[in-house]
Amino acid sequence: MSRALVIKVTVGEDQPERSNQAFTMAATAVASGVDVSLWLAGEASWFALPGRAAKIESLPHAAPLADLLDGILAGGRVTLCGQCAARRELTEDDLLDGVRIAGAPTFVEEITAERVQALVY
Repeated sequence: MSRALVIKVTVGEDQPERSNQAFTMAATAVASGVDVSLWLAGEASWFALPGRAAKIESLPHAAPLADLLDGILAGGRVTLCGQCAARRELTEDDLLDGVRIAGAPTFVEEITAERVQALVY
């Protein structure tokens, strides 16, 4: 049985390098066949909206954030923190296709499952 990866990213446009690192790890893991769950919280919540990942300027030597997100959505799961969505008045109708909204119980369930590695950026 392979190991799963849960990545929670809490930074957004305010810290593009950290955001890109989180998305790079998630996309690389998806491309490697790892079961990946990416959680968007805090300022990263805005990346759940169409066009927002593309607002991050490409960093030298890094793939564009929008391309990384597309890869994650194609082969992994992307979840927007429920409280973060509520604070920003975001609903499922506002989000990119494939992004769900879930809360702390779901996050805890994912990170405490057997053979899971959790990373927070």
